[in-house]
Amino acid sequence: MADMRDAKLDFTLKELTFPAEHEDVPGSSSTVELQDKKLVCVEYPGVFSSADRMLATLGGEPKVTKTYSNPSKRLELRYRPQDPFCHSLYGNRVSSGNLLLRVRRRARKNDPKDAEIHMDMLGVIGTTYKFMGLADFQCLAVHSEGGKHTPLYDKIILRKPESQEFFEQPMPYFLPPPIFSRLDSPVDYFYRPDVHLNKNFIGLNRAGRPHNAIFVSFTDPVVPAECLEAAKVTWKRICMNECDKKAEEQLKKMFESRPIWSRNAVKANINLHPDKLKLLLPFYAYYMVTGPWRSLWVKLGYDPRKTPEAKKYQMLDFRIRCSSKHGYLLSNIPIKAKRSSLNYSLPNTLNKSVMEKLSVSSVSSPQESSYIFREGMLPPHRQMFYQVCDLDVESIQKEIEQNNGNEQHCDERDGWCVVGTTDKLRDMISAMIKAVIRAQKPSQSVKDVYAEEEEDAVGEYENREDEEEDEEDEFQPSEGSENEMETEILDYM
Repeated sequence: MADMRDAKLDFTLKELTFPAEHEDVPGSSSTVELQDKKLVCVEYPGVFSSADRMLATLGGEPKVTKTYSNPSKRLELRYRPQDPFCHSLYGNRVSSGNLLLRVRRRARKNDPKDAEIHMDMLGVIGTTYKFMGLADFQCLAVHSEGGKHTPLYDKIILRKPESQEFFEQPMPYFLPPPIFSRLDSPVDYFYRPDVHLNKNFIGLNRAGRPHNAIFVSFTDPVVPAECLEAAKVTWKRICMNECDKKAEEQLKKMFESRPIWSRNAVKANINLHPDKLKLLLPFYAYYMVTGPWRSLWVKLGYDPRKTPEAKKYQMLDFRIRCSSKHGYLLSNIPIKAKRSSLNYSLPNTLNKSVMEKLSVSSVSSPQESSYIFREGMLPPHRQMFYQVCDLDVESIQKEIEQNNGNEQHCDERDGWCVVGTTDKLRDMISAMIKAVIRAQKPSQSVKDVYAEEEEDAVGEYENREDEEEDEEDEFQPSEGSENEMETEILDYM
Protein backbone atom coordinates (compact mmCIF):
# COMPACT_ATOMS: atom_id res chain seq x y z
CA MET A 1 0.00 0.00 0.00
CA ALA A 2 3.01 2.27 0.36
CA ASP A 3 3.35 2.72 -3.41
CA MET A 4 -0.38 2.96 -4.04
CA ARG A 5 -0.25 6.61 -5.00
CA ASP A 6 2.23 5.88 -7.78
CA ALA A 7 0.22 2.97 -9.18
CA LYS A 8 -1.96 3.44 -12.23
CA LEU A 9 -4.67 1.30 -13.75
CA ASP A 10 -5.61 1.04 -17.44
CA PHE A 11 -9.32 0.74 -18.28
CA THR A 12 -11.00 0.25 -21.63
CA LEU A 13 -14.70 1.15 -21.72
CA LYS A 14 -17.00 -0.13 -24.42
CA GLU A 15 -20.47 1.13 -25.19
CA LEU A 16 -23.16 -1.52 -25.20
CA THR A 17 -24.84 -1.45 -28.63
CA PHE A 18 -27.39 -3.71 -30.28
CA PRO A 19 -25.49 -4.31 -33.58
CA ALA A 20 -23.46 -7.51 -33.80
CA GLU A 21 -20.15 -5.79 -34.46
CA HIS A 22 -18.22 -4.73 -31.37
CA GLU A 23 -15.92 -1.97 -32.41
CA ASP A 24 -13.98 0.11 -29.97
CA VAL A 25 -15.26 3.62 -29.57
CA PRO A 26 -12.56 6.20 -30.31
CA GLY A 27 -11.24 7.78 -27.14
CA SER A 28 -12.78 5.13 -24.93
CA SER A 29 -9.55 4.17 -23.18
CA SER A 30 -8.34 5.98 -20.10
CA THR A 31 -5.62 5.72 -17.49
CA VAL A 32 -6.50 6.63 -13.92
CA GLU A 33 -4.37 7.02 -10.83
CA LEU A 34 -5.09 4.63 -7.95
CA GLN A 35 -6.13 6.68 -4.95
CA ASP A 36 -5.44 5.77 -1.33
CA LYS A 37 -8.78 7.10 -0.11
CA LYS A 38 -10.89 4.51 1.78
CA LEU A 39 -14.65 4.59 1.24
CA VAL A 40 -17.68 2.83 2.71
CA CYS A 41 -20.56 1.68 0.49
CA VAL A 42 -24.18 1.27 1.54
CA GLU A 43 -26.34 -0.70 -0.88
CA TYR A 44 -29.57 1.10 -0.09
CA PRO A 45 -32.69 -1.08 -0.55
CA GLY A 46 -34.88 1.52 -2.20
CA VAL A 47 -35.19 4.31 -4.74
CA PHE A 48 -34.74 7.83 -3.37
CA SER A 49 -34.74 11.33 -4.80
CA SER A 50 -33.34 13.15 -1.76
CA ALA A 51 -29.99 12.13 -0.29
CA ASP A 52 -30.79 13.95 2.97
CA ARG A 53 -34.03 12.03 3.50
CA MET A 54 -32.28 8.79 2.62
CA LEU A 55 -29.55 9.52 5.16
CA ALA A 56 -32.20 10.31 7.79
CA THR A 57 -33.57 6.76 7.45
CA LEU A 58 -30.10 5.51 8.41
CA GLY A 59 -30.04 7.71 11.51
CA GLY A 60 -27.98 10.47 9.98
CA GLU A 61 -24.26 10.69 9.41
CA PRO A 62 -23.35 10.45 13.15
CA LYS A 63 -25.29 7.17 13.50
CA VAL A 64 -23.64 5.69 10.41
CA THR A 65 -20.22 6.72 11.71
CA LYS A 66 -20.92 5.17 15.11
CA THR A 67 -22.06 1.93 13.51
CA TYR A 68 -18.99 1.79 11.31
CA SER A 69 -16.71 2.22 14.33
CA ASN A 70 -18.10 -1.03 15.81
CA PRO A 71 -17.52 -3.99 13.42
CA SER A 72 -20.02 -6.17 15.31
CA LYS A 73 -22.92 -3.75 14.73
CA ARG A 74 -25.33 -3.97 11.82
CA LEU A 75 -26.47 -0.83 10.01
CA GLU A 76 -30.00 0.11 11.01
CA LEU A 77 -32.51 1.47 8.49
CA ARG A 78 -35.89 2.88 9.49
CA TYR A 79 -38.22 3.71 6.59
CA ARG A 80 -40.26 5.89 8.97
CA PRO A 81 -37.58 7.64 11.04
CA GLN A 82 -40.10 9.87 12.82
CA ASP A 83 -42.12 6.88 14.03
CA PRO A 84 -40.69 5.42 17.27
CA PHE A 85 -42.68 2.23 16.65
CA CYS A 86 -41.09 1.59 13.27
CA HIS A 87 -39.26 -1.74 13.26
CA SER A 88 -35.93 -1.60 11.52
CA LEU A 89 -34.21 -3.30 8.63
CA TYR A 90 -30.57 -4.25 9.22
CA GLY A 91 -27.63 -4.40 6.84
CA ASN A 92 -24.70 -6.75 7.27
CA ARG A 93 -21.16 -5.46 7.12
CA VAL A 94 -18.99 -7.29 4.57
CA SER A 95 -15.48 -6.71 3.32
CA SER A 96 -15.06 -5.66 -0.31
CA GLY A 97 -12.39 -4.56 -2.73
CA ASN A 98 -14.30 -2.38 -5.18
CA LEU A 99 -13.33 0.86 -6.83
CA LEU A 100 -15.52 3.94 -7.07
CA LEU A 101 -15.16 5.57 -10.49
CA ARG A 102 -16.61 8.79 -11.83
CA VAL A 103 -17.08 8.44 -15.60
CA ARG A 104 -17.96 11.38 -17.85
CA ARG A 105 -18.68 11.00 -21.57
CA ARG A 106 -18.60 13.95 -23.91
CA ALA A 107 -19.88 13.50 -27.46
CA ARG A 108 -20.21 15.87 -30.39
CA LYS A 109 -23.73 16.82 -31.35
CA ASN A 110 -23.11 16.26 -35.05
CA ASP A 111 -21.30 12.94 -34.59
CA PRO A 112 -22.32 10.97 -31.45
CA LYS A 113 -19.68 8.34 -32.16
CA ASP A 114 -16.98 10.94 -31.75
CA ALA A 115 -16.91 10.88 -27.97
CA GLU A 116 -14.44 11.42 -25.18
CA ILE A 117 -14.61 9.52 -21.93
CA HIS A 118 -12.97 10.87 -18.81
CA MET A 119 -12.53 8.74 -15.72
CA ASP A 120 -11.54 9.65 -12.18
CA MET A 121 -11.06 7.15 -9.41
CA LEU A 122 -12.51 8.55 -6.18
CA GLY A 123 -11.32 5.81 -3.82
CA VAL A 124 -11.30 2.18 -2.75
CA ILE A 125 -14.41 0.66 -1.15
CA GLY A 126 -13.14 -1.61 1.62
CA THR A 127 -16.44 -2.04 3.50
CA THR A 128 -19.96 -2.55 2.15
CA TYR A 129 -23.26 -2.76 4.02
CA LYS A 130 -25.75 -5.07 2.31
CA PHE A 131 -29.40 -5.39 3.32
CA MET A 132 -29.97 -9.06 2.58
CA GLY A 133 -32.66 -9.74 5.20
CA LEU A 134 -36.31 -8.91 5.65
CA ALA A 135 -37.67 -6.03 7.67
CA ASP A 136 -39.33 -6.98 10.93
CA PHE A 137 -43.13 -7.05 11.18
CA GLN A 138 -44.59 -3.56 11.50
CA CYS A 139 -47.23 -2.47 13.99
CA LEU A 140 -48.74 0.98 13.58
CA ALA A 141 -49.94 2.94 16.60
CA VAL A 142 -53.57 2.78 15.53
CA HIS A 143 -56.67 1.82 17.47
CA SER A 144 -59.37 0.03 15.47
CA GLU A 145 -62.93 -0.09 16.74
CA GLY A 146 -66.25 -0.26 14.93
CA GLY A 147 -64.59 -0.12 11.53
CA LYS A 148 -62.82 3.13 12.36
CA HIS A 149 -59.07 3.56 12.73
CA THR A 150 -57.84 6.19 15.16
CA PRO A 151 -54.12 7.11 15.27
CA LEU A 152 -52.59 7.13 18.76
CA TYR A 153 -49.34 8.95 18.11
CA ASP A 154 -50.46 12.30 19.56
CA LYS A 155 -51.85 10.55 22.64
CA ILE A 156 -48.95 8.27 23.56
CA ILE A 157 -45.88 10.22 22.39
CA LEU A 158 -44.77 12.96 24.75
CA ARG A 159 -43.74 15.85 22.51
CA LYS A 160 -43.75 18.62 25.15
CA PRO A 161 -44.27 19.01 28.92
CA GLU A 162 -47.85 18.06 29.68
CA SER A 163 -50.18 18.53 32.64
CA GLN A 164 -51.53 15.77 34.86
CA GLU A 165 -54.68 15.51 32.74
CA PHE A 166 -52.63 14.27 29.79
CA PHE A 167 -51.51 11.21 31.72
CA GLU A 168 -54.91 10.49 33.23
CA GLN A 169 -56.88 10.46 30.00
CA PRO A 170 -58.37 7.10 28.90
CA MET A 171 -56.15 5.30 26.47
CA PRO A 172 -56.34 1.96 24.60
CA TYR A 173 -53.57 -0.49 25.42
CA PHE A 174 -50.73 -0.33 22.93
CA LEU A 175 -47.63 -2.19 24.12
CA PRO A 176 -45.86 -3.72 21.11
CA PRO A 177 -42.65 -5.71 21.72
CA PRO A 178 -39.32 -4.20 20.65
CA ILE A 179 -38.97 -6.94 18.01
CA PHE A 180 -41.32 -9.59 16.65
CA SER A 181 -38.80 -11.88 15.00
CA ARG A 182 -35.25 -12.65 16.13
CA LEU A 183 -34.34 -13.73 12.60
CA ASP A 184 -34.54 -11.66 9.43
CA SER A 185 -33.60 -14.42 6.98
CA PRO A 186 -36.21 -17.05 6.05
CA VAL A 187 -35.45 -20.65 6.95
CA ASP A 188 -37.14 -23.71 5.45
CA TYR A 189 -37.75 -26.04 8.36
CA PHE A 190 -40.99 -27.70 7.15
CA TYR A 191 -42.18 -28.16 10.76
CA ARG A 192 -39.46 -30.72 11.39
CA PRO A 193 -37.98 -31.13 14.88
CA ASP A 194 -34.45 -29.87 15.39
CA VAL A 195 -32.28 -32.95 15.72
CA HIS A 196 -29.56 -30.87 17.38
CA LEU A 197 -31.90 -29.43 20.01
CA ASN A 198 -31.20 -31.05 23.37
CA LYS A 199 -33.53 -29.36 25.85
CA ASN A 200 -31.90 -26.01 25.25
CA PHE A 201 -34.11 -23.36 26.81
CA ILE A 202 -31.47 -20.66 27.22
CA GLY A 203 -31.62 -19.09 23.77
CA LEU A 204 -33.07 -19.79 20.36
CA ASN A 205 -29.75 -19.41 18.56
CA ARG A 206 -27.42 -20.98 21.10
CA ALA A 207 -26.19 -24.54 20.96
CA GLY A 208 -26.11 -26.66 24.10
CA ARG A 209 -22.82 -26.89 25.95
CA PRO A 210 -21.29 -30.06 27.40
CA HIS A 211 -22.02 -30.52 31.10
CA ASN A 212 -18.43 -30.97 32.22
CA ALA A 213 -18.55 -28.89 35.41
CA ILE A 214 -19.62 -30.32 38.76
CA PHE A 215 -21.83 -28.05 40.88
CA VAL A 216 -21.84 -28.49 44.66
CA SER A 217 -24.17 -26.87 47.19
CA PHE A 218 -23.29 -26.06 50.80
CA THR A 219 -25.71 -28.72 52.04
CA ASP A 220 -24.32 -31.54 49.89
CA PRO A 221 -22.82 -34.24 52.13
CA VAL A 222 -19.66 -34.91 50.09
CA VAL A 223 -17.54 -33.21 47.47
CA PRO A 224 -16.21 -34.85 44.28
CA ALA A 225 -12.68 -36.22 44.29
CA GLU A 226 -12.35 -36.58 40.52
CA CYS A 227 -13.63 -34.70 37.50
CA LEU A 228 -16.11 -36.09 35.03
CA GLU A 229 -14.74 -38.32 32.30
CA ALA A 230 -16.21 -35.93 29.73
CA ALA A 231 -14.08 -33.12 31.17
CA LYS A 232 -10.92 -35.18 30.66
CA VAL A 233 -11.82 -36.15 27.12
CA THR A 234 -12.81 -32.61 26.12
CA TRP A 235 -9.68 -30.98 27.48
CA LYS A 236 -7.32 -33.58 26.01
CA ARG A 237 -9.02 -33.07 22.66
CA ILE A 238 -8.50 -29.30 22.52
CA CYS A 239 -5.11 -29.23 24.28
CA MET A 240 -3.12 -29.14 21.07
CA ASN A 241 -0.26 -26.67 21.48
CA GLU A 242 2.43 -25.88 24.01
CA CYS A 243 0.59 -22.81 25.32
CA ASP A 244 -2.37 -24.96 26.37
CA LYS A 245 -0.11 -27.49 28.08
CA LYS A 246 1.73 -24.69 29.85
CA ALA A 247 -1.57 -23.21 31.06
CA GLU A 248 -2.67 -26.64 32.31
CA GLU A 249 0.51 -27.07 34.34
CA GLN A 250 0.23 -23.53 35.66
CA LEU A 251 -3.37 -24.04 36.83
CA LYS A 252 -2.39 -27.29 38.52
CA LYS A 253 0.30 -25.48 40.51
CA MET A 254 -2.14 -22.70 41.41
CA PHE A 255 -4.61 -25.15 42.97
CA GLU A 256 -1.76 -26.89 44.79
CA SER A 257 -0.67 -23.63 46.40
CA ARG A 258 -4.21 -22.32 46.97
CA PRO A 259 -7.18 -24.71 46.85
CA ILE A 260 -9.91 -22.14 46.08
CA TRP A 261 -9.91 -19.51 43.32
CA SER A 262 -12.35 -17.15 41.67
CA ARG A 263 -12.49 -17.14 37.90
CA ASN A 264 -11.35 -13.51 37.75
CA ALA A 265 -8.27 -14.38 39.82
CA VAL A 266 -7.49 -17.32 37.54
CA LYS A 267 -7.91 -15.21 34.41
CA ALA A 268 -5.56 -12.58 35.82
CA ASN A 269 -2.81 -15.15 36.43
CA ILE A 270 -3.12 -17.39 33.36
CA ASN A 271 -2.78 -16.33 29.74
CA LEU A 272 -5.46 -18.55 28.23
CA HIS A 273 -8.47 -17.83 26.05
CA PRO A 274 -11.70 -17.69 28.14
CA ASP A 275 -13.34 -20.39 26.01
CA LYS A 276 -10.50 -22.79 26.78
CA LEU A 277 -10.42 -21.77 30.42
CA LYS A 278 -14.06 -22.85 30.73
CA LEU A 279 -13.00 -26.34 29.72
CA LEU A 280 -9.83 -26.43 31.81
CA LEU A 281 -11.33 -25.39 35.16
CA PRO A 282 -13.66 -28.44 35.48
CA PHE A 283 -10.57 -30.62 34.92
CA TYR A 284 -9.11 -29.57 38.30
CA ALA A 285 -11.96 -28.08 40.35
CA TYR A 286 -15.67 -28.13 41.14
CA TYR A 287 -17.95 -25.11 41.42
CA MET A 288 -19.61 -24.06 44.70
CA VAL A 289 -23.15 -22.78 44.19
CA THR A 290 -24.18 -21.75 47.73
CA GLY A 291 -22.55 -20.96 51.05
CA PRO A 292 -19.54 -18.78 51.94
CA TRP A 293 -17.56 -20.13 48.96
CA ARG A 294 -20.28 -19.67 46.37
CA SER A 295 -19.22 -18.68 42.85
CA LEU A 296 -15.70 -20.03 43.53
CA TRP A 297 -13.77 -22.93 42.06
CA VAL A 298 -12.60 -25.46 44.66
CA LYS A 299 -9.89 -28.05 44.16
CA LEU A 300 -11.29 -31.55 43.60
CA GLY A 301 -11.27 -33.53 46.85
CA TYR A 302 -10.93 -30.43 49.05
CA ASP A 303 -13.90 -29.73 51.38
CA PRO A 304 -13.68 -26.20 52.86
CA ARG A 305 -16.55 -26.96 55.28
CA LYS A 306 -14.25 -29.32 57.21
CA THR A 307 -11.14 -27.15 57.21
CA PRO A 308 -11.08 -23.92 59.30
CA GLU A 309 -8.05 -22.78 57.29
CA ALA A 310 -10.44 -22.33 54.35
CA LYS A 311 -11.80 -19.24 56.09
CA LYS A 312 -9.37 -16.98 54.22
CA TYR A 313 -10.73 -18.19 50.89
CA GLN A 314 -14.36 -17.26 51.56
CA MET A 315 -16.21 -15.01 49.14
CA LEU A 316 -17.41 -11.51 49.97
CA ASP A 317 -20.17 -10.15 47.75
CA PHE A 318 -19.75 -6.37 47.87
CA ARG A 319 -21.77 -3.63 46.19
CA ILE A 320 -21.07 0.08 46.42
CA ARG A 321 -23.74 1.82 48.46
CA CYS A 322 -24.91 4.87 46.63
CA SER A 323 -27.54 7.28 47.99
CA SER A 324 -27.79 10.59 49.82
CA LYS A 325 -27.73 8.95 53.25
CA HIS A 326 -24.36 7.39 52.42
CA GLY A 327 -22.84 10.76 51.54
CA TYR A 328 -22.70 10.62 47.75
CA LEU A 329 -24.97 10.09 44.78
CA LEU A 330 -24.63 8.05 41.63
CA SER A 331 -23.19 11.02 39.73
CA ASN A 332 -20.35 11.33 42.27
CA ILE A 333 -18.98 7.83 41.70
CA PRO A 334 -16.48 7.46 38.84
CA ILE A 335 -17.25 3.74 38.54
CA LYS A 336 -19.31 2.18 35.78
CA ALA A 337 -21.79 -0.62 36.26
CA LYS A 338 -20.96 -4.01 34.76
CA ARG A 339 -24.27 -4.15 32.95
CA SER A 340 -26.67 -1.43 31.94
CA SER A 341 -30.10 -1.63 30.36
CA LEU A 342 -29.20 1.51 28.42
CA ASN A 343 -26.45 -0.40 26.61
CA TYR A 344 -28.58 -3.43 25.79
CA SER A 345 -28.57 -4.45 22.15
CA LEU A 346 -31.37 -6.42 20.54
CA PRO A 347 -30.20 -9.74 19.06
CA ASN A 348 -30.96 -8.73 15.47
CA THR A 349 -28.72 -5.64 15.69
CA LEU A 350 -25.49 -7.64 16.02
CA ASN A 351 -23.48 -9.43 13.37
CA LYS A 352 -22.79 -12.73 15.15
CA SER A 353 -20.09 -13.95 12.79
CA VAL A 354 -18.05 -10.79 13.41
CA MET A 355 -18.63 -11.02 17.16
CA GLU A 356 -17.21 -14.55 17.20
CA LYS A 357 -14.09 -13.39 15.35
CA LEU A 358 -13.65 -10.48 17.75
CA SER A 359 -14.06 -12.70 20.80
CA VAL A 360 -11.23 -14.88 19.51
CA SER A 361 -8.87 -12.11 18.40
CA SER A 362 -9.39 -9.46 21.09
CA VAL A 363 -8.77 -11.20 24.41
CA SER A 364 -7.35 -9.13 27.25
CA SER A 365 -6.31 -10.38 30.67
CA PRO A 366 -7.96 -8.84 33.74
CA GLN A 367 -5.89 -6.67 36.05
CA GLU A 368 -5.24 -7.26 39.74
CA SER A 369 -7.97 -4.77 40.60
CA SER A 370 -10.54 -7.25 39.25
CA TYR A 371 -10.08 -9.45 42.31
CA ILE A 372 -7.81 -7.62 44.82
CA PHE A 373 -8.85 -4.68 47.03
CA ARG A 374 -6.41 -2.29 48.71
CA GLU A 375 -7.04 0.77 50.81
CA GLY A 376 -7.08 3.97 48.76
CA MET A 377 -8.29 2.36 45.55
CA LEU A 378 -11.68 2.26 43.87
CA PRO A 379 -13.03 -1.08 42.59
CA PRO A 380 -13.44 -1.30 38.82
CA HIS A 381 -17.16 -2.10 39.12
CA ARG A 382 -20.00 -1.25 41.48
CA GLN A 383 -20.46 -4.91 42.32
CA MET A 384 -17.43 -7.03 43.19
CA PHE A 385 -16.80 -10.60 44.32
CA TYR A 386 -13.74 -10.71 46.57
CA GLN A 387 -12.09 -13.58 48.37
CA VAL A 388 -11.24 -12.38 51.86
CA CYS A 389 -7.58 -13.33 51.37
CA ASP A 390 -7.50 -10.80 48.49
CA LEU A 391 -8.63 -7.95 50.75
CA ASP A 392 -5.17 -6.48 51.23
CA VAL A 393 -6.02 -4.25 54.19
CA GLU A 394 -4.55 -4.86 57.66
CA SER A 395 -7.65 -3.82 59.61
CA ILE A 396 -9.85 -6.11 57.49
CA GLN A 397 -7.53 -9.07 58.01
CA LYS A 398 -7.59 -8.50 61.79
CA GLU A 399 -11.38 -8.62 61.70
CA ILE A 400 -11.26 -11.90 59.79
CA GLU A 401 -8.64 -13.47 62.10
CA GLN A 402 -10.24 -12.49 65.40
CA ASN A 403 -11.35 -16.08 66.12
CA ASN A 404 -8.31 -17.92 64.72
CA GLY A 405 -7.93 -21.26 66.50
CA ASN A 406 -11.41 -21.06 68.05
CA GLU A 407 -13.54 -21.88 64.99
CA GLN A 408 -16.29 -24.24 66.10
CA HIS A 409 -18.94 -24.19 63.38
CA CYS A 410 -19.05 -23.39 59.66
CA ASP A 411 -22.01 -21.09 59.10
CA GLU A 412 -23.69 -21.03 55.69
CA ARG A 413 -23.48 -17.23 55.57
CA ASP A 414 -20.33 -16.25 57.49
CA GLY A 415 -18.43 -19.52 57.14
CA TRP A 416 -15.68 -20.00 59.72
CA CYS A 417 -15.71 -16.30 60.68
CA VAL A 418 -17.54 -14.83 63.63
CA VAL A 419 -21.22 -14.35 62.89
CA GLY A 420 -21.74 -10.84 61.51
CA THR A 421 -18.22 -10.51 60.09
CA THR A 422 -19.53 -10.29 56.52
CA ASP A 423 -21.57 -7.17 57.35
CA LYS A 424 -18.62 -5.56 59.15
CA LEU A 425 -16.33 -6.14 56.16
CA ARG A 426 -18.82 -4.49 53.84
CA ASP A 427 -19.10 -1.49 56.19
CA MET A 428 -15.30 -1.15 56.36
CA ILE A 429 -14.86 -1.29 52.58
CA SER A 430 -17.73 1.17 52.08
CA ALA A 431 -16.09 3.63 54.49
CA MET A 432 -12.77 3.37 52.62
CA ILE A 433 -14.43 3.95 49.24
CA LYS A 434 -16.39 6.88 50.68
CA ALA A 435 -13.13 8.45 51.89
CA VAL A 436 -11.53 8.06 48.46
CA ILE A 437 -14.50 9.65 46.69
CA ARG A 438 -14.56 12.60 49.09
CA ALA A 439 -10.82 13.06 48.70
CA GLN A 440 -11.20 13.25 44.93
CA LYS A 441 -14.01 15.85 45.20
CA PRO A 442 -13.40 17.58 48.55
CA SER A 443 -15.37 20.73 47.71
CA GLN A 444 -18.50 18.97 46.56
CA SER A 445 -20.99 17.78 49.13
CA VAL A 446 -24.43 16.27 48.81
CA LYS A 447 -26.00 19.71 49.41
CA ASP A 448 -23.92 21.14 46.58
CA VAL A 449 -25.13 18.38 44.30
CA TYR A 450 -28.76 19.14 45.13
CA ALA A 451 -28.13 22.87 44.61
CA GLU A 452 -26.82 22.15 41.12
CA GLU A 453 -29.77 19.91 40.43
CA GLU A 454 -32.28 22.61 41.34
CA GLU A 455 -30.94 24.79 38.54
CA ASP A 456 -32.17 22.29 35.98
CA ALA A 457 -35.58 20.67 36.38
CA VAL A 458 -34.75 17.89 33.95
CA GLY A 459 -31.47 17.15 35.70
CA GLU A 460 -33.26 17.13 39.05
CA TYR A 461 -35.76 14.56 37.84
CA GLU A 462 -33.10 12.29 36.34
CA ASN A 463 -30.79 12.38 39.36
CA ARG A 464 -33.56 11.77 41.85
CA GLU A 465 -34.76 8.89 39.74
CA ASP A 466 -31.24 7.46 39.78
CA GLU A 467 -31.08 7.96 43.52
CA GLU A 468 -34.33 6.10 44.10
CA GLU A 469 -33.14 3.33 41.84
CA ASP A 470 -29.89 3.00 43.77
CA GLU A 471 -31.67 3.03 47.11
CA GLU A 472 -33.58 -0.01 45.92
CA ASP A 473 -30.34 -1.47 44.56
CA GLU A 474 -28.54 -0.99 47.88
CA PHE A 475 -27.04 -4.11 49.36
CA GLN A 476 -29.26 -6.01 51.76
CA PRO A 477 -27.13 -7.61 54.50
CA SER A 478 -29.03 -10.88 54.55
CA GLU A 479 -28.66 -11.68 50.87
CA GLY A 480 -26.03 -11.28 48.18
CA SER A 481 -26.44 -10.73 44.47
CA GLU A 482 -25.82 -13.86 42.42
CA ASN A 483 -25.97 -12.37 38.93
CA GLU A 484 -22.28 -13.01 38.38
CA MET A 485 -22.57 -16.58 39.62
CA GLU A 486 -25.62 -17.30 37.46
CA THR A 487 -23.82 -15.93 34.43
CA GLU A 488 -20.87 -18.22 35.08
CA ILE A 489 -23.15 -21.24 35.60
CA LEU A 490 -24.79 -20.60 32.21
CA ASP A 491 -21.39 -21.10 30.57
CA TYR A 492 -21.69 -24.79 31.44
CA MET A 493 -25.31 -25.34 30.47
